Amino acid sequence: MGATFSLGRVAGVRVGVHWSVLVVFALITVGLAQGRLPRAHPGSPAWAYWLTALATAVVFLLALLAHEISHVMVARRNGVGADEITLWLLGGAARLHDEAPTPTAELRIAGIGPLVSLLLGGLFALLTWCTHALHSPVLLVEALAWLAGINILLALFNVLPAAPLDGGRLLRALVWWRTGDRLRATEVATGAGRALGWILVAVGVYEALAGGFAGGLWLLLIGWFMVAMATMEGSQAKLRELLRSVPVRQAMSADPVTAAAGTTVREFLDGPPWRYRHSAFPVTDPAGRPVGLVSVRQAGQVPVEDRDSTSLDAVMVPLGDIPTAGPDDPLAQLVPALDASPARRALVLVDGRVVGIVTSSDVSRVIAWLSSTTPPGAGLRTARP
Repeated sequence: MGATFSLGRVAGVRVGVHWSVLVVFALITVGLAQGRLPRAHPGSPAWAYWLTALATAVVFLLALLAHEISHVMVARRNGVGADEITLWLLGGAARLHDEAPTPTAELRIAGIGPLVSLLLGGLFALLTWCTHALHSPVLLVEALAWLAGINILLALFNVLPAAPLDGGRLLRALVWWRTGDRLRATEVATGAGRALGWILVAVGVYEALAGGFAGGLWLLLIGWFMVAMATMEGSQAKLRELLRSVPVRQAMSADPVTAAAGTTVREFLDGPPWRYRHSAFPVTDPAGRPVGLVSVRQAGQVPVEDRDSTSLDAVMVPLGDIPTAGPDDPLAQLVPALDASPARRALVLVDGRVVGIVTSSDVSRVIAWLSSTTPPGAGLRTARP
């Protein structure tokens, strides 16, 4: 589930927001401002309801972020890197660089999220009691009570044993521990996720036809997202298994042509070394170390009158935004970062020097070859030069 726009970084982790969060934010705000708050405490001005509703919706999104940050922190403690979080309809998803190394690690990583939501629910319940006892504004008390209930509900919903929920990962850890087969465990969890998703869709359609249109639409939307996400997780698991023993060197284009950072855009576009061979090139500093990646398309967007005065380092994608790997790293670990990168390319480095470049097309070619020539469960025998 890709991010629609970025919110920046928290604890070194990029935080993105999927468009579905805007739907959730709007539904929560409108539901509180025109529903729960005026029904529970009539007589307040409209602006007070809307202001309280907006603040409550923001705090709820922050609680979702805390839930996902906890996954990242525990993943890092268990040797699994993570650098991006995407908030979406059902809460969020942390993009992990690799699989959990053991079922126990998977259990820790998956279990911390619902625990954090449950603790937040308890904290908001305590704040509700305190503010009520201190005779604080009634809208504040009502907002805190709603936050307490929704976080507890979120914790309970997330432990349902179905992917992509945290409970699906808990189920996956259990099946993995019992069978020793990680792929089989993923198939069980994603199958449960698709089943639950279709049940929610069916219930949503029934409720909508029975007259509860808003509630039915909400259930239908959640169910559809669950089916889509569970299917995607299953596909990704099969892809990781297919590429399990394939090193990056098998997919990379070796010794790519590079461009110096000080090269002008006009020199880059007119120079015969680059004109026909590739559509993107690593950019290097005077010492030959990579500093970024520039595409012909990026360079071509520079106005003609500015091309003599604009150097490649002004239009390139910085190295920090490009996935990197070593030639002997597993290709399966690089694929998620490659898919998330706007450049759709990764640089292969040895001792800080570029020795290759991998594109999404390169990975697709390897997958197509493996799918047609490798029996299920078998990996690619690596051949090193």
